[in-house]
Amino acid sequence: MSEVERSPGKDGLGARISRSQFLRKAGLSAAALSSTQLLASCAFGGTGGQAGESEAKDISGSFDWKREEGATIRLLLNKHPYTDALLADLKSFKEKTGIDVQHDIFPEENYFDKVTLDLSSGQANYDAFMLGAYMVWQYGPPGWLEDLEPWIQNESATNPDYDWEDVLPNLRAADSWSFKVGDPLGTGGQWALPWGFETNAIAYRSDVFNKLGLKPAETLDELVELAAVLSEKAEGMYGIAVRGTRSWATIHPGFMTQYSRMGENDYTVEGNNLTPAMNTPTSVDFHDKWMGMVKDSGPPNWTQYTWYQVGSDLGAQKAAMIFDADINSYFQNQPGSTPAAGKIAWHPGPKGPDGSLATNLWVWSLGMNAKSQNKSAAWLFLQWATGKEHLRKAALEANHVDPVRSSIAEDTAFKDVMARNENYIDTFNQLIDSTEIQFTPQPKFFDTTTSWAATLQEIYRGADAKATLDSLASDLKSKVA
Repeated sequence: MSEVERSPGKDGLGARISRSQFLRKAGLSAAALSSTQLLASCAFGGTGGQAGESEAKDISGSFDWKREEGATIRLLLNKHPYTDALLADLKSFKEKTGIDVQHDIFPEENYFDKVTLDLSSGQANYDAFMLGAYMVWQYGPPGWLEDLEPWIQNESATNPDYDWEDVLPNLRAADSWSFKVGDPLGTGGQWALPWGFETNAIAYRSDVFNKLGLKPAETLDELVELAAVLSEKAEGMYGIAVRGTRSWATIHPGFMTQYSRMGENDYTVEGNNLTPAMNTPTSVDFHDKWMGMVKDSGPPNWTQYTWYQVGSDLGAQKAAMIFDADINSYFQNQPGSTPAAGKIAWHPGPKGPDGSLATNLWVWSLGMNAKSQNKSAAWLFLQWATGKEHLRKAALEANHVDPVRSSIAEDTAFKDVMARNENYIDTFNQLIDSTEIQFTPQPKFFDTTTSWAATLQEIYRGADAKATLDSLASDLKSKVA
């Protein structure tokens, strides 16, 4: 979809970039990027969005869903199945609160650019919006995000049934950071609320595996070999699809998951200093094997592959397996959705040498604009949208998976819905405890990780892995200093 979807009353100003291309390498025009970097430079290491006293303190008395009846809030949303589920249930929020909700919806290829430009403008055009957890590292230091911890803790502001502890702890931590290099996630304010997430796993054509007498790989070497066998023997298919564009989004799903399982890190941390670690001997060996697999058993135009091409090739029966977000393959498997629907199964993917199933995490979250003039009403929306009632309904009726709340993940009705997807729940359960953001939080994440993706493309085209990774590490050391 190329047009902005709007609710009445607001013009949407589209931009031109995706999650895969955010801020050029991170999604902004040169002028906006310069402004953003300046803001981040000034605020980083300071209080960021924590400056000043929270307006949550102004709310007292008994909790009341109707306390902002008659108010209007504006949302900025990405076109996504989670958004569809939200809008389908929005009438419930209006009935519960008496609050009107207007919204603009942008397709993912320009959504993140729109969010960044809007926040950096300092205008409160939107009260709340979708963001990924990595964006906290970009949006938090300049003070663009409201700290939601005071709102959560205020019993007058928050529904007594909200049950913040029900949200999976690794997801809560993903949206929390001190903005200080070297500090881990979970050490600062709560800059957004987890809303939906993606773990990363192997999805494969179970009918093809059964016909050829194959089993999913348990080690990286087995995965490389399996992909080659499938390319040779799976009629009309190549072995494995993974992302390949010159974008940070190429690094974070299957690649970063397996890289982490091999015991590798993006950086080593000493105090407040980061040292790139992509050029260790074991990392060089991993890059050689991964890129060899992609070149020998991946799609011929791999450097153009985003999440969309990866999932579409599985659904179109072009790829025998993929290593990507579990929900990417989930949507390919729904009845009538693709030629491969009903033929897809899931597996955690190869373990590391020590048995590790460390898995990288993407979290769709909801945040509040720190400059919003409607924070009390926006907070009512945020807690409703991430609360048990809406998320359970969305999971059961509108394909809002994976659930961020343990009560929904353990719900028998939810398990019954997901049982139609072979090994999905079993794979989810094997991965969830080890699914967390594997990257080191730092404000130049998008630029530096896009440089890493560019290095993968160089190796793919024949460059020496060690020399190329040494060059990358040298380049990134000056960027993150």
